[in-house]
Amino acid sequence: MKIISWNVNGIRASVGKGLLDIINDFDADIFCIQETKAQDAQVDEALSELKGYTIYRNSAVQKGYSGTAILTKVEPLSVLPDISVEEHDTEGRVLTLEYPGFYLTNVYVPNSGSELKRLDYRQTWDLAFSDYLNELRKKKPVVVTGDFNVAHEAIDLARPKENYNKTSGYTQVEIDGMDLILSKGFVDSFRKLNPDEVKYTFWSTRFNARARNTGWRIDYFLVSEDLFPKVLDSTIHNDVMGSDHCPIGLELDI
Repeated sequence: MKIISWNVNGIRASVGKGLLDIINDFDADIFCIQETKAQDAQVDEALSELKGYTIYRNSAVQKGYSGTAILTKVEPLSVLPDISVEEHDTEGRVLTLEYPGFYLTNVYVPNSGSELKRLDYRQTWDLAFSDYLNELRKKKPVVVTGDFNVAHEAIDLARPKENYNKTSGYTQVEIDGMDLILSKGFVDSFRKLNPDEVKYTFWSTRFNARARNTGWRIDYFLVSEDLFPKVLDSTIHNDVMGSDHCPIGLELDI
């Protein structure tokens, strides 16, 4: 099974940049999308020419903000939007599909914002989300993918010293949040398979960051420990353009 995940930074804009061709070229069994920035009907309309996939989506109450979607060729057993915590369930950030062998959770984790204004909220989110994943994992293995808005280790961003505890995405609070999720029995699939590889998934649109590869690895496939032996590959497709993020991939022998 081949799964692709991508923060497209606006699904309607990304369709104009070739998103449908990119989806078709990947020919994945499942394609997870974060930051749709669209309501459900707008997501459906943007993807209306796409063939072969069933579309599930979870949109924010606020129009043009956040949002997740999953395109799948494999019919799920059930569809679970949100995490059943009222405080966190208005922004369309989580969408889970249940398959026979595992749960697949697509997530767009809140950004702590400029001047870290939303860092306290981010901390409560991380706690609630880790509890949600832990409850899923008690039932069957879990794959969780998406934009986690955190570089977990120094190797995961180009300028760790300059950004530590100063910039959203590399504070100790956010690092601790990722540690908490991993402590629930999850493996960072790319880092496990590529312990020393420097590769990024996000680049600021300022300062020519992508051309200079001054980036961050903040998009992940986390896999529960009992499923990890079935992981064949975990990839970063940093040659694919169309967003300030690039797609990431996971292949499972399942």
